[in-house]
Amino acid sequence: MPLPAKAFQRWLHGIAPDTSMADVSRLSQVKRTTLAQQLVRGKVAEATVVSISRAFNVNPVAALAYFETYRDLAEPQVPPTPQELVSQIATVDLLRAVIARSAPEAGSGADPGSGAQQAKRPELGPAPHVTSVKNWVDAIDDGELRHRVSAATGIAPQNYSAQLTANRLAPEVAIATSRAAGVGLTGGLVATGLITEAEAGWEPGARQAALDRLSDGELAVLAGDRLQAVGKTLRRQEQDQEQTEKIWENLG
Repeated sequence: MPLPAKAFQRWLHGIAPDTSMADVSRLSQVKRTTLAQQLVRGKVAEATVVSISRAFNVNPVAALAYFETYRDLAEPQVPPTPQELVSQIATVDLLRAVIARSAPEAGSGADPGSGAQQAKRPELGPAPHVTSVKNWVDAIDDGELRHRVSAATGIAPQNYSAQLTANRLAPEVAIATSRAAGVGLTGGLVATGLITEAEAGWEPGARQAALDRLSDGELAVLAGDRLQAVGKTLRRQEQDQEQTEKIWENLG
């Protein structure tokens, strides 16, 4: 939900009282036209607040907490669950971990967190990734989460699922999802890419540590599930392409 322009201007005056809008745009890399349009409409995007807060060395979570919609972010945040952390690891990184653990030298029973194993394991790519939003929701879903979010936000379940498939989720819906699941409020904001792991207060290396705690069997099953999901997506895209080509052929 875009933030009220008047509240935004009060917030901006508080962190940059003597800075012109031109300088705010230049420092934050938010286009002047974009900022002007949002102010005229009376609604400022959360991403704008995040970009400006970074430019003025303000934590984006604290910046968002200034606004009524995100007031709960001012409270001490619950750390992400291991499942949330693993959900923010890309499928390709899971596959690399499977291969690394399957290497002959990894079969000696060495602890994945040992010094030798740490030196050989590939570095994780940054969060978020191409399926981070859906993976995050799946990680915290008890089977009824989508219905609770729908009831709380008024979003139809099919529209909610469509957002997940598109790997996007409005910030206020991400917060509502966290509340409905009973987890920390920043997980969805990381999954959507609005804030970083560090800005959310996640411990450095938390995702890697969660990956290391997975047994070989757990890792293999998770990687297999991810691959199956990728396969379904690719097959659906291929079918859509085939149908499109048939339509063009029929049109001559």
